[in-house]
Amino acid sequence: MEEASRASKFVYTFIVLFILWLVVTASLDSQELITGAVIALIVAALTHDVFTRAGLANLHPKRVAYAIAYIPYFLWAMIMANLDVAYRVLHPARPIRPGIVKCRTVLNSDTGKLSLANSITLTPGTITLDVDGDNYFIHWIWVPDEVLNAKDDSEHVEKASEAITRPFEKYLRVIFG
Repeated sequence: MEEASRASKFVYTFIVLFILWLVVTASLDSQELITGAVIALIVAALTHDVFTRAGLANLHPKRVAYAIAYIPYFLWAMIMANLDVAYRVLHPARPIRPGIVKCRTVLNSDTGKLSLANSITLTPGTITLDVDGDNYFIHWIWVPDEVLNAKDDSEHVEKASEAITRPFEKYLRVIFG
């Protein structure tokens, strides 16, 4: 991907920072808006070169739509994982079968890989321990039989990836390219 112009990067950085300001402050008061705009302008002026490579190209409608769709998907996955972990903690037999599994990602961008690692870690029952290139090493509270009984390493990686990384990747691949 060709690098965007400085102006495109600056405008994109400002937009993202100002939206973040609006979300954090949850206020449309004129003083809050002016303060947020000034702070976003200053921070964007100082950081736009390291904040993005693509600039306004990041705001492609398909990417934005997938990012908006990812939020409820991720929240649903987090709720379901919370319920699963709560069940395992509250069950008298404490049905856990922890293990460290290796997964492989199809994501190419560093930002996408970082988002995937954070999504996995923020979902209870899984923690990303290490990322080595396209490989993720994840501690999983309940390693299913099909992963445990994999014939070889490649089957183990594929089955673990199918269960942990693939559901997030279908969104993150579009969002982060």
